[in-house]
Amino acid sequence: MGNSLLPALPFLLSTFPFPISHFSQTMNAGRLPQEFRDRTKVFASKIIRLFVALPRKREEVAVMARQMLRSGTSVAAHVREASRARSNDEFVSKLGGALQEADETQFWLELLREDCGIPAVQTQPIEQEAGELIAIMTTMINRTKEK
Repeated sequence: MGNSLLPALPFLLSTFPFPISHFSQTMNAGRLPQEFRDRTKVFASKIIRLFVALPRKREEVAVMARQMLRSGTSVAAHVREASRARSNDEFVSKLGGALQEADETQFWLELLREDCGIPAVQTQPIEQEAGELIAIMTTMINRTKEK
């Protein structure tokens, strides 16, 4: 009974005046520019690629790499949540979470480079991007609090 629409779903979707992907591109932007949301998603992708490339057979690298992966991908998730905030207070809270995760990610990257011997060429571009995201989010939070 609950599945009666499933056979008709492809037809229903094909009769929309524009592709479903249009909704994800236009309706998700919310409070934050799509360009910024995309930038944090690219940051998460770079974190994933670095995680895959790290020599995780060493226990200390494996532990820090997992921490970096968790915090680094959380930045984009928190930004997505912030873009859907219903109030300035909620926006500041969610974006503050993204800021904390970006700072933590930068910390793990520094430790991987400084204490585990991971080459700077692998970590520093991501460290720099984390720093830029931190600066942008700090400005956004401060300006929102001024309102």
